[in-house]
This record gives sequence, C-alpha cells and structure tokens, in this order.
Amino acid sequence: MSSYESYQNLGSQVSTKHHHPAAERNKEPILQELKKHIDVNAKGYLLEISSGSGQHVTHFAPNFPNITFQPTEMEMSSLKSINEYVAEYPNSNIKNAQYVDIREPPNMWLGGSLKSGSVDYILNVNLIHVSEWACSQGLFKGAGELLKKEGYLFTYGPYAFNGSITPESNVNFNATLKARNPSWGLRDVHRELEPLAKENGIVLESKHELPANNHFIVWRKKNVLDK
Repeated sequence: MSSYESYQNLGSQVSTKHHHPAAERNKEPILQELKKHIDVNAKGYLLEISSGSGQHVTHFAPNFPNITFQPTEMEMSSLKSINEYVAEYPNSNIKNAQYVDIREPPNMWLGGSLKSGSVDYILNVNLIHVSEWACSQGLFKGAGELLKKEGYLFTYGPYAFNGSITPESNVNFNATLKARNPSWGLRDVHRELEPLAKENGIVLESKHELPANNHFIVWRKKNVLDK
C-alpha cells in the first residue's frame, strides 16, 4: 500500500490534536507578513506544504475568507491533528489535510489532482532546515510547476545569508540540527536557495526579519526560463 493510500484510511483511526508552543508564538507574525502580500479580499487557492499541527492554517484562513486553503503533511499523526483543527474551524475555506511527499514529482501531489499553473500561493513554514536537501529541491520544483505566473511562494524559518549564520543561537541551533541528522541544517538563502529557485522559474522578491531569529522569505514565479 502506498503512503497516499495509507492516508485514505485515516478516517477510521483515533485522532490526536497536537499543540506546538512555537507555532502558537509565530502564527501571528507570519499572518501579518501574509497580509502584506495577499489582499484580504483576494480569491484564490493556497497550498500549505508541511502544515504541522494545524495551528497555522486555522489561524490564517479566517483572515482570507475567499481563499481556499489546502493543508498537507506526510506524517500520519500530523494529518490527523490538522483535521481535528479543521473540524473545529467554523468556516468552509479550509479543505481536509492531504498527504504530500514533496520529494515526489509535483504531478503526484494530492493524488495527481493539481494541474500545472493552478496554484496562487504556496506556504511552507519551518521545513527547509529540518529536512534533507531533496525536500528543498522538491519544494521549489513543485512551486515552479504548480504556481500561476506571478504566484507567490512564502517560506519561513531560520536561514544562513551569504555564508553567514547569525546570531550565535542560530549557529548553535544549526550545529544541533546537523548532529541530529547530517542532511539537516540552515540553508543559505543566496548561495543555495536562490539558485535553486531560479532553476525553477522563481525569483527572490524580499526578506523580512521576524522574532526569534527567523525570516519570512517571499519568492515569486516569474517564468524566468521562458524565452
């Protein structure tokens, strides 16, 4: 049985609602950044990659009532947690969480239901530094294929910039991540992620410093590969 097929059987399992203090702290600063780039009356489709517990999507969605939010995860316990949050959410603009492994080709995401150039926004919070490089590659490949022209990719987390990690707490955090898994660690926005983005027709638009030494990074689909 595939992982996607396993996801389809979640309905019969007992759910457990997760609560992460970090998500509770950062959800409002991230929301304020989203509001700078998405009009509160805008219509569209937002694909959230690696949605975690569900705390983020149910905080963001009420502020954009005309946008359909699609949370995703690859961890079964997180999928169940997200759907508990969604079940308690009073509006109808959040879909039930779906299984996505971003290392798979984008035409396999959500069971192959997403069409090229059909997504207005992609949001990814706190994944890039706690996953292997193949996940970053998959994220940008998926954004390049699925986003509409001028569509946004938003990423959030701790990063390196031009070979430098600051402050010291982030240096120590990076060392801790690499000790836990050598394939993890803070990615360099300009030396690693920006070239990867350009390979997929995406450009770095802006960087915004947020509390606790994190950044909200705005990327945009520009079809820079088109001739």
